[in-house]
Amino acid sequence: MSPIVIGIIILAVVVILPMSVKIVPEYERGVLFRLGRLVGQRGPGLFLIIPFVDRMVKVDLRVVTMDVPSQEVITKDNVTVRVNAVVYFRVVMPEDSVVKVLDHIRATSQISQTTLRNVIGQSELDELLSAREKLNQNLQQIIDQHTDPWGVKVSIVEIKEVELPETMRRMMSAQAEAERERRAKIIHAEGELQASEKLSQAGAIIAKEPTTLQLRYLQTLTEIASEKNSTLIFPVPIDLITMFMKRGEGTKSDK
Repeated sequence: MSPIVIGIIILAVVVILPMSVKIVPEYERGVLFRLGRLVGQRGPGLFLIIPFVDRMVKVDLRVVTMDVPSQEVITKDNVTVRVNAVVYFRVVMPEDSVVKVLDHIRATSQISQTTLRNVIGQSELDELLSAREKLNQNLQQIIDQHTDPWGVKVSIVEIKEVELPETMRRMMSAQAEAERERRAKIIHAEGELQASEKLSQAGAIIAKEPTTLQLRYLQTLTEIASEKNSTLIFPVPIDLITMFMKRGEGTKSDK
């Protein structure tokens, strides 16, 4: 064998061998095409392909975190809001993600934006603010249904921020303030009701025992005297005077 032939063989081996040996990491799969026809997926690990006949496309199987840009949406009750979200998805069928869609990441992004606008547009503002978990599940189901033919599994969709107009924020703040005042008035009224019930019970006890009123009167005088006033004027209850008069008449009759 001539040196030229040997040199050509060595050159072919040096050029073709790196093109034949492929290494696919654990988190990727290689989708193999032979003369344009889908053969299947390969990997992970090392394998050989036929140069100039086989073509391999690597697909990443790791979870992709994708931000959905802010979308300006009019809610069902005619409130304009700006909403953004985050979507977590991954490829579960590498062949479909290559054969059935040109760019599965861009396609998932576009369908996420349109779905976000549609779902928020069919919801009221109160639902958007208070029932966000329900909206997240609804978004996840709809987006996953659209991406399933592409071999993409959407696992989580989370609405991140809801931006309201300035006038709406002021109205909601005033509404919250009015709600706090309403609760304070209710608590105050309940306290007045309980106090009136206790006073009614105390009045019933005092009506049965007049001496209780006199004791309460003397206690009040003691409290007033402790305030160190220079001059103290207080009325004397008729009941107290009558009690002393009755005692005086009884003393005279004894004599």
